[in-house]
Amino acid sequence: MIQSSELILNPDGSVYHLNLKPENIAHDIIFVGDQNRVEKITQFFDSIEFSTQKREFKTQTGIFKGKRITVMSTGIGPDNIDIVINELDALVNIDLETRKPKENLTSLNIIRIGTSGSLQADIPVDSFVLSKFGLGLDNMLRSYLIDEVSNLEMEDAFVKHTNWDLKKGKPYVIACSEKLEKVIESDKMHKGITATAGGFYGPQGRVLRLNIQDEALNSKMDNFKYGDNQITNLEMETAAIYGLSALLGHNALSLNAIIANRASGTFSEDPYKAVDELIAYTLDKLAKQ
Repeated sequence: MIQSSELILNPDGSVYHLNLKPENIAHDIIFVGDQNRVEKITQFFDSIEFSTQKREFKTQTGIFKGKRITVMSTGIGPDNIDIVINELDALVNIDLETRKPKENLTSLNIIRIGTSGSLQADIPVDSFVLSKFGLGLDNMLRSYLIDEVSNLEMEDAFVKHTNWDLKKGKPYVIACSEKLEKVIESDKMHKGITATAGGFYGPQGRVLRLNIQDEALNSKMDNFKYGDNQITNLEMETAAIYGLSALLGHNALSLNAIIANRASGTFSEDPYKAVDELIAYTLDKLAKQ
């Protein structure tokens, strides 16, 4: 039995942070970071059956072309992903009344739709990136036992290439769901490694008034390659989503509309159009699944 201090429920029986009960969610879930982006997706739904918000976690569940889908905002960062995925898993794989894990476990399909800047000149603005791997620079996942789901060889290659300071913790690498990759992929998708940072400023190489540990890290990441894979973009959620999903038996995939290209110094003339096109593409693929 899982103690009340470990799995916290609200007085109405919903999970603590997300304010959700099992019947409120579909098994196909789309993550967005910004709560205001939830309705940019659900505006395409035929109907919405449920909507709630607590803190930055906004959730809507409805029907799109006969497919039941949940859209949820996670907020920013790996720490929020730790909350969201653990509580989603509790909704489907723990009996909230007996507080015991279920014998028959459910696998959720989780797709993140985000925006990002490309690190590579050959990935132009307004294109889409599918994260074949998540490279975690954040250390959150190291609280769990991850060796069975991580790519140890790629981790070691990245540490060596960047001369990574292990006082910051060892980076981790987790692959996307092959199942969802087959559902979503197309010729429009660039594939590669998405790096996940634990912060927006120093962890991503930005300097305001504080010096950072490795001023050359971004340029070293730009030219890191492992096999056919290079680091395509840098953000704050993908690796954590991949890691927790793999550990808990869920399928996860991260997609980004590229609205800036750091290598060429360009920015999309219409970033909202790029995001809308990625949303429409993803919804259509999910509906046909």
